[in-house]
Amino acid sequence: MTCEDIRYDSDDGLKLYARDYPRADSELTLLCLHGLTRNSADFHDLACALQPEYRIVSADQRGRGRSEWDSDSANYTPLRYVTDMFTLIDRLKLKDIVLVGTSMGGLMAMIMTAGNPELFRGVVLNDIGPVVGAKGLERIKSYVGKVKPARTWEEAADQAAEINGAAFPHYTPQDWDRWARRTYAENAAGELELLYDPAIAEPIAASDANAVPPDPWPLFEGLKKMPVLVFRGENSDILEEDCAVEMQRRHPGLKLRTVRGVGHAPMLDEPGVIPWLREFLKTL
Repeated sequence: MTCEDIRYDSDDGLKLYARDYPRADSELTLLCLHGLTRNSADFHDLACALQPEYRIVSADQRGRGRSEWDSDSANYTPLRYVTDMFTLIDRLKLKDIVLVGTSMGGLMAMIMTAGNPELFRGVVLNDIGPVVGAKGLERIKSYVGKVKPARTWEEAADQAAEINGAAFPHYTPQDWDRWARRTYAENAAGELELLYDPAIAEPIAASDANAVPPDPWPLFEGLKKMPVLVFRGENSDILEEDCAVEMQRRHPGLKLRTVRGVGHAPMLDEPGVIPWLREFLKTL
């Protein structure tokens, strides 16, 4: 599938990156927003599946992937990333947007739709809601910014499996190798290091409010007039079942789909996910 590299400047001068999977006659554009330690490569398989029908743009948030690291770690917060995404939207002149947000990216999607609802046609929240599971948040904080570089791709795959294995118990060594090659890159010393600035951990170590807005329910309430699809990993410790049920109660039109056998967060390549997503997009 065709993918174009997009390089653009943030309003504060940082060099940022996104992938654009174009389709000239698409009625919708999917803007994909990754999780805390991830990058735009997470959505490559999804983009390959949907590009025959839709344009897909997948962004590296500052400090991740091919985007520049920020010298001020205080800027590693969802509000700052949201500002960057509106810069990207302006840069590409995007319209009729469907936000697809995984974990942190889903929190960003709620903030974005609250501020400019007219830009968006729908929202897909991947394993995130207005209440973030405390155990899951502590689990994430326990490893973010603390993983040492790996010496080989096999070691990188082993590290990925050690951190994420509970969420993907069915993964094979080949799956973890693919995971590592999306999330690691060789540094100047010839080691393999994760594709994010370790300093992204500093704001959330200082306060959970830097990872999750203090009261996200009002943000979620702002989605009531918008079509929403929620994916929840069956074993998720971030989007707990009672929160997902409450989301459905408050937004009766919300479509909730459980991705069996995985935890936080589904990779969106699991069986059934693309058909569910395609069905949702057709209703828009």
